[in-house]
Amino acid sequence: MRGAGTADKLGDPAMASLGWSPSWTCGREDGGGLTLASPCVQRGLVDCVNVVLLAAYASALLAACVRGRWDGRGRSGGAKRRWGVAAVSACCVGVAAAYAVAAFRGSADAAVTTASVVRGLVWVAVAASLHVQPTRPARAVAVLWWTLFSLLITAYNAEVLAMGYGLDVAEGVAWAVNFLLLLCALGSLLRRSRGCQDDDGLSEPLIDKAVHDSELYRTGLFSQLAFSWLNPLLRLGRSKALDLADIPLIAGEDCAQQASHRFSEAWSRHRQDKAQSGRSNRLALVLCKCFLREIMIAGFYAFMRTLAIAVSPILLFAFVRYSYQEERDHRFGLSLVGCVLVIKLVESLSQRHWFFDSRRTGMRIRSALMAAIFQKQLKLSSQGRKNHSTGEIVNYIAVDAYRLGDALSWFHMAWSSPLQLAFAVGTLFWALRLGAVPGLVPLIIFGFLNMPFAKLLQGYQAKFMVAQDDRLRSTSEVLNSMKIIKLQSWEEKFRSMVESLRDAEFIWLRETQMKKAYGAVMYWMSPTVVSAVMYTATAILGSAPLNASTLFTVLATLRVMAEPVRFLPEILTMMIQYKVSLDRIEKFLIEEEIKEGAERAPPHNSDIRVHVQDANFSWNASAADLTLRNVNLSINKGEKVAVCGAVGSGKSSLLYALLREIPRTSGSVDVFGSLAYVSQNSWIQSGTVRDNILFGKPFDKELYEKAIKSCALDKDIENFNHGDLTEIGQRGLNMSGGQKQRIQLARAVYSNADIYLLDDPFSAVDAHTAAVLFYDCVMTALSKKTVVLVTHQVEFLTETNRILVMEGGQVKQQGKYADLLESGTAFEKLVSAHQSSITALDTTSQENQVQGQQVLDGGIMPSALLATRQASEIEVSTRGPSVAQLTEEEEKGIGNLGWKPYKDYVEVSKGILPLCGMVTAQVLFTVFQIMSTYWLAVAIQINVSNALLVGAYSGIAIFSCCFAYLRSLFAATLGLKASKAFFTGLMDSVFKAPMSFFDSTPIGRILTRASSDLSILDFDIPYSMAFVVTGGIEVVTTVLVMGTVTWQVLVVAIPVAISMVYVQRYYVDSARELVRINGTTKAPVMNYASESILGVVTIRAFAATDRFIHNNLQLIDNDATMFFHTVAAQEWILIRVEALQSLTIFTSSLFLILVPPGVISPGFAGLCLSYALSLTAAQVFLTRYYSYLENYIISVERIKQYMHLPSEPPTIIPDNRPPISWPQEGRIDLQDLKIKYRPNTPLVLKGITCTFPAGNRIGVVGRTGSGKSTLISSLFRLVDPVGGRILIDNLDICSIGLKDLRTKLSIIPQEPTLFRGTVRNNLDPLGLHSDDEIWEALEKCQLKRSISSTAALLDTVVSDDGDNWSVGQRQLFCLGRVLLRRNKILVLDEATASIDSATDAILQGVIRQQFTSCTVITIAHRVPTVTDSDRVMVLSYGKLLEYDTPVKLLEDKQSAFAKLVAEYWANCKRNST
Repeated sequence: MRGAGTADKLGDPAMASLGWSPSWTCGREDGGGLTLASPCVQRGLVDCVNVVLLAAYASALLAACVRGRWDGRGRSGGAKRRWGVAAVSACCVGVAAAYAVAAFRGSADAAVTTASVVRGLVWVAVAASLHVQPTRPARAVAVLWWTLFSLLITAYNAEVLAMGYGLDVAEGVAWAVNFLLLLCALGSLLRRSRGCQDDDGLSEPLIDKAVHDSELYRTGLFSQLAFSWLNPLLRLGRSKALDLADIPLIAGEDCAQQASHRFSEAWSRHRQDKAQSGRSNRLALVLCKCFLREIMIAGFYAFMRTLAIAVSPILLFAFVRYSYQEERDHRFGLSLVGCVLVIKLVESLSQRHWFFDSRRTGMRIRSALMAAIFQKQLKLSSQGRKNHSTGEIVNYIAVDAYRLGDALSWFHMAWSSPLQLAFAVGTLFWALRLGAVPGLVPLIIFGFLNMPFAKLLQGYQAKFMVAQDDRLRSTSEVLNSMKIIKLQSWEEKFRSMVESLRDAEFIWLRETQMKKAYGAVMYWMSPTVVSAVMYTATAILGSAPLNASTLFTVLATLRVMAEPVRFLPEILTMMIQYKVSLDRIEKFLIEEEIKEGAERAPPHNSDIRVHVQDANFSWNASAADLTLRNVNLSINKGEKVAVCGAVGSGKSSLLYALLREIPRTSGSVDVFGSLAYVSQNSWIQSGTVRDNILFGKPFDKELYEKAIKSCALDKDIENFNHGDLTEIGQRGLNMSGGQKQRIQLARAVYSNADIYLLDDPFSAVDAHTAAVLFYDCVMTALSKKTVVLVTHQVEFLTETNRILVMEGGQVKQQGKYADLLESGTAFEKLVSAHQSSITALDTTSQENQVQGQQVLDGGIMPSALLATRQASEIEVSTRGPSVAQLTEEEEKGIGNLGWKPYKDYVEVSKGILPLCGMVTAQVLFTVFQIMSTYWLAVAIQINVSNALLVGAYSGIAIFSCCFAYLRSLFAATLGLKASKAFFTGLMDSVFKAPMSFFDSTPIGRILTRASSDLSILDFDIPYSMAFVVTGGIEVVTTVLVMGTVTWQVLVVAIPVAISMVYVQRYYVDSARELVRINGTTKAPVMNYASESILGVVTIRAFAATDRFIHNNLQLIDNDATMFFHTVAAQEWILIRVEALQSLTIFTSSLFLILVPPGVISPGFAGLCLSYALSLTAAQVFLTRYYSYLENYIISVERIKQYMHLPSEPPTIIPDNRPPISWPQEGRIDLQDLKIKYRPNTPLVLKGITCTFPAGNRIGVVGRTGSGKSTLISSLFRLVDPVGGRILIDNLDICSIGLKDLRTKLSIIPQEPTLFRGTVRNNLDPLGLHSDDEIWEALEKCQLKRSISSTAALLDTVVSDDGDNWSVGQRQLFCLGRVLLRRNKILVLDEATASIDSATDAILQGVIRQQFTSCTVITIAHRVPTVTDSDRVMVLSYGKLLEYDTPVKLLEDKQSAFAKLVAEYWANCKRNST
């Protein structure tokens, strides 16, 4: 029995009543020995456990506070349970009071008093923990605490009783309270197992419903710390290739909606404050205020990490000092090893969560900015739209907002790096004292050298951004206009233009990358030079001994300094980039917004729907240049008002004025009721036909069918393979012009608005369809609605209630048809031009009047082509819808591609030499760096002079820096070669791709590859590759150096390396797919933005802004979800890699402690440990950049997909070039011509055989979608025949090169296309003609007057898409191009659709006069355009119905053409009466 001494061992008599030893200083017992059997030690351990659990509980509460998860409630539950918990907590407070009394009863022993106070506090905290458990982690820690406390005290008391001593009353009460705590813990666990989650009350069920929310929102503290919540996703990614549906959603504050709401509120408050105080705008300040809490948390992590890194050199000092000791205290040694582990743990956790939280907050900032830019562009004024092109706005989202997603981690580096530097300088002063002072001089010099260097890089970066904007704007324009470029055979010209813009961009890219190589020398030289100066100064001043502990502490400190010194210039560069991006976005966000008028109810008892009084409008801010002047207008409910006038007279501008799109300089505009608008250039969204018609409204079958029928879409939809669920390509690529226009009209009808503004809706459809649309849609379906109709179709004017005649931006006349005709002037001109075309028609169709009258009596409802439509088997009517949908899913690689993308990267760039050079330079650099530190370890042992020690070290280290420069130089060279090669390959492939590729590929996909993917290739891949090589070599050499000192490390290092490879592969399987999917979620955000910018007027008119904003937020969330999980997965791997490498460090430091003195010299101990402490940093560096590289290399894969597209036939076939004079006559033979758009689609042209005689004028008619435009496509070989052939002057066009063919044909296309630039380079892009020739062409096409009135003449600016010219004027430009080329064959593809009758008559005259000996093929919607043709071709659903002279066809009253003419004639007669 140990009985005799136990009373003493229990210590102070004051506490003997409780039977516990209060002393924490147990060493005085048993003669100062320390034994676990001692009750004092055992009680001390119980105290330690309590203190640790108290700290854990406090941390859980703090985390709940910081993360905003504190629900402010105690434990919920039944009344009985609440009373029970209250009773237990009261008992706990009682025990705490007993300790307080014991503590202050006058004991002289401070240790006893301290122990009593701490135990009292523990009991108070336990009492509190019974009530306060705001989160799962807090509840888990509390339950664990109660359980352990109770079990340990029970074990302790049981031992005391077993030793033969009793317990008094107070002690018994305390033990009883512990039993009550144990019961509370059991009760809590039982309730949890029964699923009674009282505490989370309202929030838990909501989380459970959202099954697909990320695990992060439900997980505990430890799972969050270790990123274990990602395990299920990574496990799934290991078993199969992930797709978008597998990725859990982000929720709560990570959602774009919440981030956007927070930002928009803060921004509007800031703008108001700024307006009042006159301060400048500061977007960065608003973002900081908005996300302050998140920024502070990440800042705390950054501070902890900086602290942990700063302490490591001092630890190394302690280790080396320890190795000097002959008599070693193992407890002290082991505590050093423990400190190393703790510091590595703090460093690892804080760095991982700093990066994760920074990028998570960055994601929120990015989402908020993307949403804000999108919302802004929907509200942008006309002036704002002039200042920012579509390409630029997409760039603000794709480049600037995206870049700012990473800004926060760099921001924290911007202050933590100087702080880390300051800590390091402090350590140097501590180690070297005065010897450190001279070393600060080179440090400051290097610091100041970085400033001009960073400024230089900033200048290059800004110039690069401007050049990149220009290239992307141009690329976007070229891709959107690819059809006209191919028709005109201008590919080489536009290709060289894009190439020259890329060359300008490449100059700044080269400058940036090459200057970074100089930066590398500075980063590596600075620690070496600084250390050399410090060692020299210390040796001269004798302020500290140059022994192992000093040398290696300085070396470790300089390693700590190397990182901030290395990153400071990059931080400055990044900060500059972020400032540029913030400024660009800010400039956009403060642009003027359009003044949107809310929908207003009409005045009481008034039928007025539109009221304009003395209004003047101007596109420019200055009122001097008025677009519309003195407009007075009042339109009543149900009125049909037609607006007519010559090209450029201001018809469309009048509608814009009613839509409040043109700034009003004076007067008033009131529009009462909801609006629907149909634009002149049809705007169609990517999506299904039904989506486009519903336009976000709920489906109403009756209204939907009415809209489809009245817009003559029913037959088209029947003929689509997927009905109204047929996908429409980007910008409506797979629909004919007429179909797009009718879908737009159906959208307007379905919206069931009060007022309809229709801008020339009949221009793109044939005469018959125009009549159906006018009578069925405008006059019948919209009979009770107010309609303002801009039209060139004079034949419909008699039906309207009123006509407005526009001239020179003024309403010259308004009134009824008959009244205006009598008053003469402008209106009479329009009508007389129309009448003359009718007269031409009249002579050929006198006998058809009777039939016309019959059609008239029966109404215009039956279609003239109905019989033929029913007879022909209905197969296809679009220009290429198919059994498969048109827009293909974006291709993305799946699974592990291994080394293939890397191999492609090196092969395409022919970069094997720079790659080998880079690896060699890095190996030599590392070898010389190791030699310099090895020299220090050896020199200390052999006691060389200080001069030799410092001199040799400095020489070797500075020489190694030459190789650092070479490594960076090779990396930059490799990157530049790759950038050049990949861009050239991409552009080659895209420009040579057939038209079918552009029809089925959204432009956004190509642009993403030409912008963000290429940007990654330019900047990220070359240096990531260099960093992976650097990191890999560093990790291997570090382990080898450690192995040379303590070989036992290799026993652990090898299994650790194998484990790391396994973990890395486990991670890469999922990470690769995450990045790939992320590649496909970014493009839809860009596509949606660019599509919305083009249709912004329509969106605003239909008041659909909110819906578009909501859809955009969903797309942003999809993209953010991928980003979020990609970033989290990176931290998941890094934290595990750090944990594994910590084993290596632990082994090494443990052996250094355990080996007998003298086995390892202090110098080599210092060497080993200085490398060991840098091992995790090197490993993280390697893993991070390897992960980045794995993600970046996907851009190589994505660009490569578009570098080998199927190519068009060759532009020139040298062995088979046609004669220069070909075609001499212009005769065209179609022989059994069969066309399909894709192998898996039905035929569009079904065996057409006929001849177009030389010099004849051929008119091609047919209902919308009958194959007219396809016929033209086949003539220009945009699509090659699958059967039959086309001969021009007996030469098969498929036997010659595309350029030889297309340069000999002229076309005025269906949609007139102008390019940003000047009038001159729009008419003559290739620069083949003189100014005189251009002026002559302009005169013939009626544009000379409007262009000669401008100051710049032929250098007059043409804006994006020619927006500053009316559609009619754009058509005239296209005519000008044709007049300059003077080819034997001319194609007019619905060319006069947007021109008034008078201009049309002049044009037809010009074409007759200028192309007398040419073969002219006209696809026309106006019957008079075709009636004076030599021959007429009638197509229906891809078959040739009729082909003869107009006279013969009109003689046969049953012919389809005769019916078409009769119908047109009937309309005209009806109108003139």
